[in-house]
Amino acid sequence: MIEALKSDKIADKVGGRFKLCALIQRRLVQLMEGSRPLVERQGRSDLEVVIDEILQDKIEIQYVPQDHTLTSSSSSSTPSDEM
Repeated sequence: MIEALKSDKIADKVGGRFKLCALIQRRLVQLMEGSRPLVERQGRSDLEVVIDEILQDKIEIQYVPQDHTLTSSSSSSTPSDEM
């Protein structure tokens, strides 16, 4: 097991274990699709490279707030009783 994952330090750095898992997964996909590592590989696995990138603040989760307000349409979707 990668030693850095045994500590809560890396999870706290990104905002929790769920966010850490999501960040690792997204970055692993990028590396598998051909993205270049942001740190020296030095014979390490992709997972070890991603952990090192996080520890060196090379990658982070960017939160983009979205507007979740509901908009109502002026026309009703129910049929009218008019004939």
